[in-house]
Amino acid sequence: MIELKNVSKTFTLHNQGSAVIEVISGVSFAIAPGECVALTGASGAGKSTLMRMIYGNYLTQSGSIHIGDLDIVQAEPREVIALRREVLGYVSQFLRVVPRVPTRDVVADPLRALGVSAEEAQARARHLLGQLNIPERLWSLSPTTFSGGEQQRVNIARGFAHEYPALLLDEPTASLDAANREVVLSLIEEAKARGAAIVGIFHDEAARDRVCDRQVDVSAFTPGLAA
Repeated sequence: MIELKNVSKTFTLHNQGSAVIEVISGVSFAIAPGECVALTGASGAGKSTLMRMIYGNYLTQSGSIHIGDLDIVQAEPREVIALRREVLGYVSQFLRVVPRVPTRDVVADPLRALGVSAEEAQARARHLLGQLNIPERLWSLSPTTFSGGEQQRVNIARGFAHEYPALLLDEPTASLDAANREVVLSLIEEAKARGAAIVGIFHDEAARDRVCDRQVDVSAFTPGLAA
């Protein structure tokens, strides 16, 4: 479902004489439906960079990144937008939403974008918000007013609203209490059971050991860090 072949990434520092920094090189691995793979490695190894490349936020200097049948490296912008809407979900560490939009609409939005009825989308949003212990009195408010932990849970609810065939998870259990951590891990297990292919960054070792089938050490592809 997700396949990377010989992927590399450089950054050009235009304010420092256009110096070129090689971040990662020669990354190759594949993830099958129903499999969760953790990206591991030292701080600065390029885990978050690689995640953003898979999502198409960062350009790739070489190689290919297939999500299903689409090579996101060569894809047109409209194809990337359609992929994100239908196939590839992303739960980042930070909630980015339009101000003043109610929380229940933020969570329902991925389903509405797919043509799901307002009633069905709202019902799914309410279910997830309740499951993640967001008080009902907050559902009509913008999540921009929430605490960091509440915003994280809204972000998770939004990311799991649609049953994406592929998911990217960036520290999904960070800063969560035990009860909400358990909910998130259960959501990941349910996604795997229905066949989602998942790439995740988990600094929570116990969570990683529970939901991930194997690990890819990004340090092995990082110039200066690789053995």
